[in-house]
Amino acid sequence: MNRISILVLFFLCCQNVFSQVELSYYLPEGQSYDESVVKPSEVLGFEVGEWHASHDKIVSYAYELSESSPRVKLFKTGETYEKRPTLLMVISHPDNIARLDEIKQKRALITDGDPSNDPNLSDIPLVVWMGYSVHGNEASGANAGLLSAYHFAAGQGEVLEDLKDVVILIDPAINPDGIQRFSTWVNSNRNLTETADPNHREFDESYPRGRTNHYWFDLNRDWLPVQLPSSKARIAYFQQWMPNVLTDHHEMGSNSTFFFQPGIPQRTHPLTPGMNQDLTERIGEFHAEALDKIGSLYYTKESFDDFYYGKGSTYPDIQGSIGILFEQASARGHAQKTVNGILRFPFGIRNQFTTSLSTFRAAKELKEELLRYQSEFYDNSLEDASDDSKTGLIFGAEHDPVRARNLAEIFKRHNVKIYETAKDYSANGKKYKKGEAYVVPFDQPKYRLIKAMTETRTEFTDSLFYDISAWSYLLSFNLDHNYFERNIDSNLIGNEFTLEEESRPDISPSDYAYIIDWRDYYSPAMAYQLLNKGVRIKYSAKKFTLPDGSVMPEGTLIVPVENQQLSSDQIFTLVNEYQKNYQIKVHGVNTGYTQGINLGSPNMDNLSKPNVLLVAGDGVNSYDAGEIWHLFDVRMEMPVTIVAPDRLDNINLSKYSVIVMPDGSYRTVDGGGKSLKQWVQSGGMIVAMRDAGGYLKKLGLNNAEYTKEEDDTTQVQIPYALRHRYRGAQYIGGNIFKANLDLTHPLAYGYSDSELPMFRRNTTVMEVSKKNPYVNPVTYTSDPLMSGYISTENLERLSETAAVHVSRYGGGKVIVFSDNLNFRAFWYGTNKMFLNAVFFGKNIGR
Repeated sequence: MNRISILVLFFLCCQNVFSQVELSYYLPEGQSYDESVVKPSEVLGFEVGEWHASHDKIVSYAYELSESSPRVKLFKTGETYEKRPTLLMVISHPDNIARLDEIKQKRALITDGDPSNDPNLSDIPLVVWMGYSVHGNEASGANAGLLSAYHFAAGQGEVLEDLKDVVILIDPAINPDGIQRFSTWVNSNRNLTETADPNHREFDESYPRGRTNHYWFDLNRDWLPVQLPSSKARIAYFQQWMPNVLTDHHEMGSNSTFFFQPGIPQRTHPLTPGMNQDLTERIGEFHAEALDKIGSLYYTKESFDDFYYGKGSTYPDIQGSIGILFEQASARGHAQKTVNGILRFPFGIRNQFTTSLSTFRAAKELKEELLRYQSEFYDNSLEDASDDSKTGLIFGAEHDPVRARNLAEIFKRHNVKIYETAKDYSANGKKYKKGEAYVVPFDQPKYRLIKAMTETRTEFTDSLFYDISAWSYLLSFNLDHNYFERNIDSNLIGNEFTLEEESRPDISPSDYAYIIDWRDYYSPAMAYQLLNKGVRIKYSAKKFTLPDGSVMPEGTLIVPVENQQLSSDQIFTLVNEYQKNYQIKVHGVNTGYTQGINLGSPNMDNLSKPNVLLVAGDGVNSYDAGEIWHLFDVRMEMPVTIVAPDRLDNINLSKYSVIVMPDGSYRTVDGGGKSLKQWVQSGGMIVAMRDAGGYLKKLGLNNAEYTKEEDDTTQVQIPYALRHRYRGAQYIGGNIFKANLDLTHPLAYGYSDSELPMFRRNTTVMEVSKKNPYVNPVTYTSDPLMSGYISTENLERLSETAAVHVSRYGGGKVIVFSDNLNFRAFWYGTNKMFLNAVFFGKNIGR
């Protein structure tokens, strides 16, 4: 072969290797653009869709675009855990960009619910929020966001004219950490020659994959709980702007097509007005027309739903906005064979970009109706409040004000008016202390949102749910609460709650001992810090009463001043610092002669510093693992070693006192769990969740008995078309159940009420032991359902069963919980029980 032939062949190969996609593939035919505005490729170094844009390149383009176009104003809204910036691009006509604050003030009149404010809607721009790739490995969204930003920043003619009536807010990369993780994977594992084989490594991300954020949370479930930094930043801007339409761009299975809402009609939350779905459908007609023009297949109303208000497409629906979900079949890389042919990355990007433009067009055409709908939503919300037999609610935690404050913060972030109590108050046997409980009046524009956050519901029009069916924050935080049935006493309402940090005063030094109240939410964090500094701590297995009359329950911590490695002054400095940092009630005492038992009682046991190993990797539920990691690392400031299951037999386990095993199959554990069994037998302790208990049962480490699911023999024939509905209705998809606690048991330390709301999301049921009455200190009640959907069969199976089982194996312990006690970081009410297992579990049964 001669040199010319080689060069020709090389050129042809390069054409295949570097197959080009032109910008014109995406952009509307005949549309002209301002040449002075920077194109995405000029910053990325490649055309959109040729490679996956990493988050740092997306950020670079956002800054370059804002510099080159007078239509763009860029805001850094916050940072992720990995210190990546979260951004919001405001794009509109330059005249609007010059008066953004004025526009926000005018728009606030729409949502204040005050009938005396009658703004001229024709003079107020519509706001459309476009959010891309809340799941980092659903990358067509974030890459389409680059095109949307360019189109609206540079488009000439009609585009510029239409921007006089519309302000666009573009969140170009909702999940920076996940996007960076995924783009790195697919770009580094692709072949330069197109390889569409689904078995190729490019399409098989390593654990935990790019869907989630740093702590493996699904950010698309955090709009309502708002527990994570990027969510807090996003919600703050949402509440400032209160958009009329919000788009939420996702991906689904590779063999799918394209979905846009409405979702399944009967699965819409009852608090969402019917007009919301009507407008969603009318907007959908614009999507259908746009996708028809480019020949893309699509469907609607057959998947997904609008029930759980914590998702990006549903959170707007309880705020007078229209949330719209888009789901694009995912290439999961650059090109993949599917039942619909080879699905290429640019094709998915084009669909997402096309529906971004159709959203804008629909919003422009329906501007008057969308603005009027939003205004009427808040007028009607106040009418609903006036019709409610209740006028408001009060909540608190008598012995744990921090837990109540954390819920108050959530209300505040959603712009709900909430007030501190100005005096002590009692109702129905519950006590609410001045300044430590909170009042939420219902007579306010956010009434419907308040109802959505606090209601309990057990009757539904449908038995299937895309996400959880219950999430009441009063229950998830395990707070005392009461509703007012008449006008709220004005003397009870104190200062409006703010997000400013509270400060605690210094405590007085003691030469004898410090008493730390374990009922406070952050007491485990304080205990760990003291233990880590070498401070000796004891805890009480029985109640006792201090000289000042304070009754200290089981689990109370005692820090003796004498016989410590540190001096009394050093101990005081640490205790004082930590009680302020963690908002903990600490009593300094000068005598051990307490009532009930004394401080030197044999019922005072030593507390050991837990050295925790968290199992996470293939075969382990990454969501559950991430929530545990977040609880330890962020909230309790405790270091945790994360080890993959396939390494458990290859490392020295003796340095760890506790191994935490989240839900999972543990199929990758080598050696049959031999090292794990030896470690437990030698005195180690396992804390396990959900299906991890089944794995430990196979190893002989968990002696709980499980109730088998019985087949329904009464159903002779089920129509084939209903098979998925029948199976789905038998799943417990996210409910709240009532459990009974043995308050004297170490797993219940820090709890004051024997009834506890618990979250559950599986059908695995542990029986109450008939052999040992002490191994099930937490059991579900005879009528446990508090909120959510459950089939009659499953409710009967779950009633009066065990929520936890404690097994002994040799010198060690295995504690198995039937479900996740740390769900999505907003189940504050059961975090304490999980931490009790970590801190006190090894001493159970002594």
